[in-house]
Amino acid sequence: MQSASSSDTARVAKSPQWVRQTFNREALTGWLFILPAFIGFAVFYLIPAIRAVSISFTDWNLLRAPTPVGLDNYKALLADGNFWHALSVTGLYVLYNIPIQTILGLLLAVLMDRLVRSVLVRAVIILPYLLSSVVVALIFLWFLNPILGYFNAFLEALGLHRQAFFGSPDQALATVAGVNIWKYMGFTALLFYAGLQSIPRPLYEAASIDGASEWNMFWRITLPLLRPVTVFVLVTSVIGSFQIFDTVAVATGGGPAYATRVIVWYIYENAFQFFKMGYASAMSVVLFIILIIFTLLQMRLLRANQSDLA
Repeated sequence: MQSASSSDTARVAKSPQWVRQTFNREALTGWLFILPAFIGFAVFYLIPAIRAVSISFTDWNLLRAPTPVGLDNYKALLADGNFWHALSVTGLYVLYNIPIQTILGLLLAVLMDRLVRSVLVRAVIILPYLLSSVVVALIFLWFLNPILGYFNAFLEALGLHRQAFFGSPDQALATVAGVNIWKYMGFTALLFYAGLQSIPRPLYEAASIDGASEWNMFWRITLPLLRPVTVFVLVTSVIGSFQIFDTVAVATGGGPAYATRVIVWYIYENAFQFFKMGYASAMSVVLFIILIIFTLLQMRLLRANQSDLA
C-alpha cells in the first residue's frame, strides 16, 4: 500500500504544471462552486450562441425546417443598406452615450469621495440602475410627452417651444441616449468610487506636500491609477450600448423615420416580424465579431494587462 501511494505521488509530481494546478483539491473546490453559474451560462448563452452560428447558414422562417444556404446570408448583409444604416445609428448612439456617461460617472465618484461618503447618497445614486429599463422608458415617455409631459410644460413656462423628443427624427436618438445615461450613470459612478477607494491616500498626501494642486493630482494620480476600472467601465458600457434594445422597443419602435432603428432592433425585426431567422442570426454573428474587435482594441489601447499602481 505504501509503495502504491508513493508511486501515485511521484506520478502526480511528474505531471505537467497545468494538470497539477487544475486538478488539485483547491481547484476542484473552486470548480464546484462555479459549476451552477457555468451550467446557467452554457444553457442560456453558450449553446444558443453556437446554435445561432449554425442557423446563420440557413434560410429558416420558423415554420418549416431550415434550408442550408451557405454564405448567402452574409453576402446579403454586404448589399443591405438597412443593415449599414442600423449599424451607423448604433455607432452614433454609442458616441452619444459612452463619453457623457463615463465623464458624469467619474465626476460623481470624485465628488462622493471628496465631499460625502454617505451610504444614503450612494443608495440614491444607484436607484435608477435598479429600476427596470422598461419602467424607465415608460416614465420618460410620459415625462417628455409633447402635450401632457411635465418637462414640456416647464419649457413652455420658461417661454420656450415644446419639443417632440421621442417623436422627432432629429432628437429621438439623443433622447434615448439621455434616458440610458440617467439610468446607468449611478452604476458607473459606484464602479469608479470603488476604484478610488483602492488608491493609497499617502500618494495624495505626498503630492499635496510637494505643492501639487487638486487638478494636477487628478490627472497624474487619480486617472492613471483608475485605469483598470476605466477599462472595465468602457468595455462593458460599449458592449451594452451596442446591444441597446428595450428603450427603443418601448419608446420609439425604431422610429420616427428609422432614426432609432439600432442594430439589435433590426435583428429583432428580421427574426420575429419578417421571419428571417437565418438572416437575423447572421447579423447577430457579425455584431458579436464587431464587439470582440472593439473589446480587444480597447484593452490593447488602454493597456488592460498593466497596472500603474504596481
